[in-house]
Amino acid sequence: MDKSTVISQRILQLCRERNITIGKLCSEAGTTASTVHDIVMGTTKNPRVFTLKKLCDALDITLSEFFDTPEFNNMDQEIA
Repeated sequence: MDKSTVISQRILQLCRERNITIGKLCSEAGTTASTVHDIVMGTTKNPRVFTLKKLCDALDITLSEFFDTPEFNNMDQEIA
């Protein structure tokens, strides 16, 4: 699984856990719906850390908590 898919799934998982929509997340994070839509749909392959930080703040978690999952921890390091 590539990192953009893992990021997308993590955002969707956190929204489900908190019973909020992507639209509500965008509103609370102060991001545009198109930015988050592109991340979730995989159009944006490398979302900016600043954007992820804003989403994490709206979800009331740290960046460390966002990335501390088996999917991220077991991901092969990409060499580009």
